[in-house]
Amino acid sequence: MRGEGAFPVRLRFAERGKVRFISHRDAARAFDRAFRIEALPLALSEGFSPRPKVSFGLALSVGHESIAEYMDVRFSEPVDLEALPARLTAALPEGIEVTGVALLADRAPALQESVTAVEWELEVAKIDESEVSAEEISLRIEALFETKSLPVNRIRKGREDIVDIRPALTRMSVIESGSVGIVLTAEIATQPAARPSEVVTVLGEDLRAVRVLRTAQWIERDGNRQEPLIADAARVSEARAS
Repeated sequence: MRGEGAFPVRLRFAERGKVRFISHRDAARAFDRAFRIEALPLALSEGFSPRPKVSFGLALSVGHESIAEYMDVRFSEPVDLEALPARLTAALPEGIEVTGVALLADRAPALQESVTAVEWELEVAKIDESEVSAEEISLRIEALFETKSLPVNRIRKGREDIVDIRPALTRMSVIESGSVGIVLTAEIATQPAARPSEVVTVLGEDLRAVRVLRTAQWIERDGNRQEPLIADAARVSEARAS
């Protein structure tokens, strides 16, 4: 039985276009403003400084786009799930679109700790603007997966560390020619993790990422892989096509 403040909802949303240049914190502020504009009954934490019970999944880096972002929200009373995507999208900046909503099952695990893999679509091109072919990138991918170790430099708290990202790379393949370069898809585990920019670097220091799009996130439940909107849901509503 759900008690007071126990109407937990998971949102799936996209960030496309110019909005990719705002920070994760700015995106969170945009949602906070949208909740207030729509006068939605957010549940609040207890204590001297009550805060809305809102938590985001994996942060999206500035400059990256996504069609698979997630956040969890607790409402103090039931809301119309069917209408929620359109209501929020109308109150959000252009480029942020809520595409699905789910009523969560009781005691659903934390979103950020649950995601085990992420899929990316990367368009890569030569830094010197010379031509790059799908065959060339496919051969580089093949060689990359035959490698046992892929060390990259990573700055942490002002210190430079060397991190092996090979265990994080589970799948990668060319899917099409893009407007500028070659588009490939890459699946990356979250523990250990690898950044899209690091994936491009190990493919070749002569390459640059023209476009980075997060296309999926995955959660493992009882040996089955599901998207976060479905994995812990009691009921799901997809956004209506406009």
